[in-house]
Amino acid sequence: MRAEIITIGDELLIGQVVDTNSAWMAQRLNEQGIELYQITSVHDDREHIIAALNEAFNRANIVLTTGGLGPTKDDITKHVLCEYFGAHLIEDQNVRAHIKDLYKDRPDVLNRLTETQWQVPDKAVILENRVGSAPLMIFHKDNKILASMPGVPYEMEIAMKEQILPYIQSKLENQKSQILHRTMQVTGIAESSLAILLDEFETNMPSGLHLAYLPKDGVIRLRLSSYGELTETEMARYFADLKALVREYLIAETDEPLEMIVGRLLTERHQTISTAESCTGGKLASLLSKHPGSSAFYYGSVISYDNSVKEHMLGVPAEMIQEYGVVSEDVVRVMAESVRQQLGTDYAIATSGIAGPSGGSAAKPVGTVWMAWATPKGTFAECFHLGKLREQITDRACLKALVGLLKIIHQQA
Repeated sequence: MRAEIITIGDELLIGQVVDTNSAWMAQRLNEQGIELYQITSVHDDREHIIAALNEAFNRANIVLTTGGLGPTKDDITKHVLCEYFGAHLIEDQNVRAHIKDLYKDRPDVLNRLTETQWQVPDKAVILENRVGSAPLMIFHKDNKILASMPGVPYEMEIAMKEQILPYIQSKLENQKSQILHRTMQVTGIAESSLAILLDEFETNMPSGLHLAYLPKDGVIRLRLSSYGELTETEMARYFADLKALVREYLIAETDEPLEMIVGRLLTERHQTISTAESCTGGKLASLLSKHPGSSAFYYGSVISYDNSVKEHMLGVPAEMIQEYGVVSEDVVRVMAESVRQQLGTDYAIATSGIAGPSGGSAAKPVGTVWMAWATPKGTFAECFHLGKLREQITDRACLKALVGLLKIIHQQA
């Protein structure tokens, strides 16, 4: 069973709004055994929307649209869908009551434009949008389904989980197939070298199994996918074979963000971590504290951007900075050991580098980053050269810090 997504709105096409909805929906559809075939973004334009609908219905059983359901003149989705399905707008008393209740404490919102929201197509199945005023609309066409949802992410997500997916399951359950994805993460090997290593594995894979390489900043995700061809047992066997081939480079057997994997490992071991950051400016601390439950393992950070903070709060001797420079092995070792001791954590990470665009030299060009990991079994340090663009350098530094920590945790387990 195939689905397509059509996101509607000029704001998406001029880059004013980033389409996060499609990625979220794609994950939910795959979980339900529904293959997402294409994502299309279109203008708030009648002809553009109709052309996209025709193309999507030619390829897919399910079409999901988001956006264009507001009460203003530029929101034309409902009217175009009426035309497309030969429907007329009628007043829906349930939607009217819902909107009245939704805005009972905001009478200013209940005006002549808001009232258009309870006008719905007479050929649509109307489902409640419990957190917004735009009703959810389901249309049927030749045993296929179109679901129209708001573009506001939290409204769309609740609509999908509570209304749209259960409805699709009830109507098309017998058309679903088993979609399987298994992902591992590797580092320390170039993508081309990895492909050579896995050449025989890929050559001998069955036709229903696909291997994708997803590289980003030194970490490569290897994803095995099967769209209704393999059983879970067969997928597990191929995943194990692949893991054995890349064991030397393997850092994770799941597709989770590395900071989540770090957090889970530390939590399981009842261990903690702190950071002392210079060039990353708190970005590493933000990652470690980003997800629920981080208070179980993450204690805090010293953002020592200025040298005076390194000296007075982390105890880095001014003479050391003078002799070796702030971007040096000696300095990051002291930073890591000091924050680990002061905050009383099992592990600590320190970063110091030249993120640019200025400040580099022949000996230490822009992109040079020293980092250290203070651990229960000693302190380790390493120098990296992480590119020339500021954001790229800091992102890569955080990734290297987490990868290094994962390796150390496994080695010291």
